[in-house]
Amino acid sequence: MTNKYTYFIANWKMFGNQRSISLLDKVISFVKKHKKNNIKVIYFPPATLINLFDKKLKTSPIEVGAQNCHTDEKYGAYTGQINSYMLKDAGAKYIILGHSENRQFGDSDNIINLKIRSSINSGLKVIFCIGETLNQKRKKNTKKVLLKQITQGLKNIKNKKNIIIAYEPVWSIGSGLIPKETEIFEIVKFIKNKLNGSKVLYGGSVNFRNIELLKKIHNLDGYLIGGASQNPNNFIDIIKKSFN
Repeated sequence: MTNKYTYFIANWKMFGNQRSISLLDKVISFVKKHKKNNIKVIYFPPATLINLFDKKLKTSPIEVGAQNCHTDEKYGAYTGQINSYMLKDAGAKYIILGHSENRQFGDSDNIINLKIRSSINSGLKVIFCIGETLNQKRKKNTKKVLLKQITQGLKNIKNKKNIIIAYEPVWSIGSGLIPKETEIFEIVKFIKNKLNGSKVLYGGSVNFRNIELLKKIHNLDGYLIGGASQNPNNFIDIIKKSFN
């Protein structure tokens, strides 16, 4: 790893209720016991649980983030929407933007850019997801696609110190498949060259089996973990296997 911390991003997606707060207990205890390993664990629950998570994690090293937001950081007539300021007020310190699942529901590069700018203005740190589809990969357009997403998603954003890139190949998410070790290394190198050394995470079917391969990629700064993070035992196994 190339920075002080190894990031473990727990993206809960549409999972969890108030009783789910007890699932944090084992992870809190584990993280407190392993401070010397310089791990940075951040949970991204649904918006309904952000404040509960924030209160639960106050005395722990674990932080809380949000999964998405509206483009406008100000109040407005947007029924059912939540802006970045409201998420910050609820206790979020980070936010995931550009995730492929949200891109599929209409988040264009321009919309993502507006959301990133809004989130930075509200004081949130951004996990900015980028990634190619299987068709784009087969056409050998991965770097071209990623460069477009980076260029348009970060347009007119001068200060990028609070932006972490998450490389998530769309074809890998939920499939159990991940790119080859050499492919991930080269893509991470490409991203860091374009963004002057920004932190880069890998996401897409990360689990306690393939973490053995992923931890060998020394230019990675951490992992974005979906379904496997919902089970505390699986999540802890992933973190433990990344240590050595």
